[in-house]
This record gives sequence, structure tokens and C-alpha cells, in this order.
Amino acid sequence: MNSEITNAVKAARNRAQYDECAKRLLGQKSILAHILVNTVDEFKGMNPKDVIPYIEGEPQVGVVPIEPGLTNASDMAGHIGGFNSENAEINEGTVRFDIVFYVRMRDGISQIIVNIEAQKNKPVTYKILNRAIFYVSRLISSQKERDFWHSDYDDIKRVFSIWICMNMDMNSLSYIHLMKEDIVNEYDWEGNIDLLNIVLLGVTNEVPKREKRYELHRLISTLLSNEIEAEEKLNIIELEYQIPVSEELREEVNLMCNLSEGIEERAAEKAAEKTLRETNKKVITNMHRKGYTLEQIAEIVEIKPEEVGKIIEEESMSV
Repeated sequence: MNSEITNAVKAARNRAQYDECAKRLLGQKSILAHILVNTVDEFKGMNPKDVIPYIEGEPQVGVVPIEPGLTNASDMAGHIGGFNSENAEINEGTVRFDIVFYVRMRDGISQIIVNIEAQKNKPVTYKILNRAIFYVSRLISSQKERDFWHSDYDDIKRVFSIWICMNMDMNSLSYIHLMKEDIVNEYDWEGNIDLLNIVLLGVTNEVPKREKRYELHRLISTLLSNEIEAEEKLNIIELEYQIPVSEELREEVNLMCNLSEGIEERAAEKAAEKTLRETNKKVITNMHRKGYTLEQIAEIVEIKPEEVGKIIEEESMSV
């Protein structure tokens, strides 16, 4: 395996590890509680630490398949609320929800299902709202034969799909849900219009100043930013948000910072390599025009004569 392929594999592995680390950080119950307080009507105004006990079991991070027939499959043993966790090897390549978990409501009886999706950037190959609608629809349909049976549609649980999009131009928070509009006379149809809920959270790479309306943005940006050192992140998390810094949380923050540095260093190396290649091409082309032999050029730029010949041929064809 040549160095270019090796570096590409390492970079891809680093990015994958970074993504997994980001999901695990967001999947910490203390972080999820802050997200719930700022996005779910039932918990607004509550102290996040009082919300933590309502999060049931351990959130499923990157293991619940999205495809029909997998999300609510019968292999339910040992999984929170019946979500199916497919064997990663058997279903390699299967698309999965980033984070899924059940939350008990304050009445102690009803539940909601919450899905958190983290995006490094706003997608360009599809419209993010369309994907969010698909995800929230799957969270509804997958409940059949898991959370409700046969035609017991009144037992469908409310679902929230919360999308966190990093590197946006501005901080934003949008809530999308069903609304009723009477066209001919007003009629009170029975049913729960609040079953489907989508939250889109846009977060800039720059950590916003401490301000009430940007409280959640500041927390998310602090956690996932690649411009803040680990200790500064932990200080903000602990002092501003009163989130206890466990050993697990500290390890994940340190790992994310290390992975960020590795990704940035590789990007800088690639930029430097590209600049060097372009410079070498110009030097080689100029020396060739002035009558230097391939061997003389190769000795000066420290590459093989055949590589010099290839560059000269490519440059002559591009003119």
C-alpha cells in the first residue's frame, strides 16, 4: 500500500472515529438532558439535572437500523424499549440512527421517543428537512408490533427527531410539526396532532458568547468545536452548565480533541504536499525549457528521472 493510500485510510479512520466520539459525547445523559430542556415542551423550564432520571435505560448510539423491517425486528432482548440492535458484521453498510432513546414523561406513564442526529455540515446532496421527515416517519412506523400492536393506533408514542448541524453561517433553532387548517367549516377531528416533531439546530463553529437564547448552541459548540482545548471545554461544561466531569466524559473530550488535531494536521500536510508538487512542476518545466537534462533536473529536485519525464509530458499536454 503506497503512502498516499495509507494516509487516505488513516484520515478516513480518524474522521470515522471523530464522528463516533461526537455521537458518544452527545449521547451522555447529562448532555441529552440539556437538549431536552431546550427542545421538548414537556421539560422546558426544568433544571437539566432533574430531567436525567426521565431518560430511560442507556441511549442507543449508532446501532438502531433505519430500514423498514430492521428497526422493529423481533430480536429485542436486552435492548432499551425493544429497539433492535443489529449485528454490525451481518448488516455492514446499514444506515443507522445516530442516537435513539425513550423518555418517560412527568406523569410517570406516557413515553416519547427521541432521536438525535449530528451533521458536520449542512448536506448538499439532499435537503436536510426531507431526510428529517423520513427519519421521524420511521420512528412512528417502526413502533408497530413493538410499542403498539395491530390497530391500537392510539398507543403510538410522540417522536422527536433533533438534528444538530455544525459549521453553519448562523446559530438557529427551528421547530417543525403538524398543524391543522380548516378549509370548509371547523371540525374537531379526534387524534394526536403532536405525534411528529422535528427540531433543526444550526450551530456555527465559533462558540457563541454566554447568552440565554444561545445556551444550547454554546454547549454543543463547546463539545464539538475543533478550536477549543480539552481543558477549556471541560471548564465550560462544568462551571457554566453544572455538568459533572466524569472520567468517561473527560476521556471522550480528550479523544475528540486529539482526533481533531490529527485531522487538521493531515489537512495541513495535504495542502503543503500540493503546494510542493505545484512548485516542483514549475521548476521542472522551467529547467527543461532552459535545456537541463532529465538526470540533472532529477538530481536537483530529488525525484527519479522517469518522474521528471512524466511531469514534463503532462505539462506539455496541458498547454
